[in-house]
Formats: sequence, structure tokens, C-alpha cells
Amino acid sequence: MPGTLYLVATPIGNLADITNRALQVLRDVDLIACEDTRHTRKLLQHYGIDTKTVSYHEHNEQQRAAELIELLKQGSSVAVVSDAGTPAISDPGFRLVRAAIENDVSVVPLPGPSALIAALVAAGLPTDEFFFGGFLPARSSARRARLSELRSVPGTLIFYEAPHRLTASLTDAHEMLGEREAVVARELTKLHEEIRRGRLSELSEHYSSAEQPRGEIVLLIDRTVLDEATDKPVDASISSLVKHFEAEGLDHRAALKKAARELGLSRAEAYRRLVAEKN
Repeated sequence: MPGTLYLVATPIGNLADITNRALQVLRDVDLIACEDTRHTRKLLQHYGIDTKTVSYHEHNEQQRAAELIELLKQGSSVAVVSDAGTPAISDPGFRLVRAAIENDVSVVPLPGPSALIAALVAAGLPTDEFFFGGFLPARSSARRARLSELRSVPGTLIFYEAPHRLTASLTDAHEMLGEREAVVARELTKLHEEIRRGRLSELSEHYSSAEQPRGEIVLLIDRTVLDEATDKPVDASISSLVKHFEAEGLDHRAALKKAARELGLSRAEAYRRLVAEKN
């Protein structure tokens, strides 16, 4: 019988953020495939785990995936870990998972830390719909084109970003997406954790005048475009207003009532328009 491929989420900073199940699997498997064996060894040593490790990263992924599949087909069990967070989320893992599926190898996910989810739930932006775009392109022209493509996505936008590109990305986002509420979540779960909230223009100004930030960064951008003078949604549809007021903390009924008042409508007419827009 073929072995099992385990996708094991590991801490994004604080070593205590790991499940008992993850630790047990890391102890029991025949091999741990690591993005960086030196980095993972610190975690394993902290918990007294001496399972054999092998490197598995973007530069050797194709060759290593084939080797790991052969081991799995022979009955070995393999755990995949990234340097931090959940494997295959902006980290190696996808190619190996696809190969495992094609070879009838069981794939078992072990849920746990993920920087994008940690940032999203703490950001204060809508969580009902979100789009994760990985890393934005490094070149400004490509980055601006990508942001333009995502302008109409009806959910919170989430990106990973490098510290030295943060200011440029905030500026491009403001110019391509319009004024929106945004959040920069930096070094989550670590000693210097920072979650800074504000408009895109405010955050761009702050980071352009401050010392260059350090560490791992998650950038989150609200779906609602704001009028820079009135702070009201530019899209004056009843549904966009209701979503905006719900994001501020109102329940659906109160949000609808406030949206009706903003547009000068009766509550019955506002409800009729809301149903029509949804349909």
C-alpha cells in the first residue's frame, strides 16, 4: 500500500502555535520535506523530534517531488512543511500534491497557522468574501496592471508583500483601486507584531516617511471605494451601502435602514431595490 502525504502547518512566529496532532505526525512519519531544513530543525529540536529531514523548495521542487512520490509509492509516509504557515500557500507543495493524487497517494491536510487568515480576522475588514493574490509583481507596471484586474473583485483583497516594496505597493494600490480602507499586518505572532489600519493614502504616507518596515507583511484592502471628501462609498448602490454599514458593525436590518436614509428612500423601497440588485 502507498504511504500518506501529510501537509503540516507550522508556526508563523510563535513556536507555541502548533497543534498536538501536527507534533505527533512529525514524530511518526518516515521523512519530513522542508522548505529549509535548518529553519525546520529549530522547531523540531524545540519539541524533541528527530525525524529525518530533506530539502524541498522552489529550486528543487520538480526533482524532489518525483523522489518523494517514489518513496510514497513504496509505503513511506512523508510530511511537508514550509518555513512558516501552511504548505502550498505561496510556498512549495502544489506540484507534490498533484503528483500524489495522480499516483493514488492519500493526501492529508493538518490545519494550523496561516498568515493571511490571521491577518484577515484581526484586520477589521469584511470577512464574508476575500481574495488572496499571493505576492504582487515586483515591477510597478506589472503590479499596477494586476491591481487594475482586481479592481472589481467583490471582497477583501489580501496580498503578501516584501518590506522594501510596501510603500510603492500602497501608492500603486491607491492610484489603481481608489481610496479604500486598508491594513498592514506585520510580524504576526512575533515580538514586534504590528497591525496598522487606515486609508490607502494614509498608509502610503506613513510608510513613505517612516523607517522601512521589516519582517513578514500581509497587506489587506477593503472592497469598498470611498469618496475622499465625504468618506462615503462611491458606488451608491443599495447593496454596496448595506455591505459598508454591516462592515462597520451594524446588523443587516439596521444597515438597510441607514442605507435607505442615505439615499432618501423609504425602507420598503430600499428593500425592493436590494432584492432587485441581488437578482
